[in-house]
Order: sequence, then structure tokens, then C-alpha cells
Amino acid sequence: MAEFQLAAEVRQQRGKKNRQVRRSGFVPGVVYGPSIDPIGVQFPYRAVEVTLMNAGGTNLIDINVNGETYPSLAREVQRDVVRGDILHVDFLAVDQTQRISVEVPIEMVGQSPVVAAREGILITGRSSLTLEVFPSDIRDRILIDLSELTELGAEVLVRDLTFGESVTVHNDPNEMLAKIVQPAAARAEEELDDEEGELEEGEAGGEGDEEEGETQ
Repeated sequence: MAEFQLAAEVRQQRGKKNRQVRRSGFVPGVVYGPSIDPIGVQFPYRAVEVTLMNAGGTNLIDINVNGETYPSLAREVQRDVVRGDILHVDFLAVDQTQRISVEVPIEMVGQSPVVAAREGILITGRSSLTLEVFPSDIRDRILIDLSELTELGAEVLVRDLTFGESVTVHNDPNEMLAKIVQPAAARAEEELDDEEGELEEGEAGGEGDEEEGETQ
């Protein structure tokens, strides 16, 4: 049984008649999948709003329709562009024996000691990864521990993450997700010091050549 459950009724209205469904306090939707025919459904507005808020798109939700239970993922949520109200929800009923692709968000935890000491700054890459997994292996987030980045230049690449043999990552393994770099101001000051050092060395070398010429 999934952590989240949502009761649904079979929806008779279609197309423009969905407005009547919404006026009655329900959200129209559909449950579809590789092993079932699409089922037009409707949910009490508050129930689907709270469930989507807590489950997101990476937690399985048991959709209960007429005594049947369909473990599902929220695949598409249509909202009013002005008010943000939920207008329609598509749920993918998963087959527990088949792998599916899910977009899993990345969450940074902890703090790099270099950043804490103000000796470096954190730059980050993408905010999610596309994983191909069995429904039982779906995770709601991917954690990256920044406290392990203990020096300038330390980084986390996609290939550094471990998911297990049953999970396939569809992103570039060499893509950077987090990196500690030198602050721009400090880097500019360091480059200026290098330039001044080169200039002083050049001037010193020129004076030596001039004195040697006078001696001759």
C-alpha cells in the first residue's frame, strides 16, 4: 500500500461539461497506464489539493475507484494561470513489474566548511535528475551532502552519486551538480598580484641589463 491514498468517483461529464464538475467542488482527472484503459474520474477539490501538496510527483498515490486501487503517479496538473486553482489532473497507473522514468528533485544539505569560512562560494547545476526505476524504488528526493566539499575546486558530478544497479540515470555522468569555487573578488585580487609580480620581475631584469651595459 502506498503512503498516500485518494478516493475518486467515475466521471460522466466530458469536455466543456467539466466546468460543472468544478462548480460542484470537484477536480476532473484521468487515470491511465500501460495495463488499463483510461478512466475519467473526479476528486473532491481539497482532498486532491492536499494529496498533491504532500506527495508531489515522485510519491506513489493509491487511487481508489469503485473498489479498485491503482498505485499511481501524478503526471500532469493543469492550473488556472491567474488564481492557480487545480483544473485537471492526469495520474499514471504504474505496473509494479516495469521500470518508469521519473524526475527526482535534488536537495542540498549541510554546508561546505570552505563556504562557512568565506573562502569559497557554492555554485550548483541542475535541480533534478531523470531516473529510470521500478515503482518500488522511487524516491522523493536526491540528497547531496555539501559538508563533504572541503576544499576549493571540490565538486559533485552526476557520476559521483550512487543509486544501485536497478536504477538508470539518464543525465550526463560528467555534469556538475555542485562545486566550490573561489570568490570573484579574491580571484581578481590574486590575478592582480600575479600581474604586479611579473611586472616587478621585468623591471628588475631591465635595470640589471642597463647597469651591465654601463660597466662595459
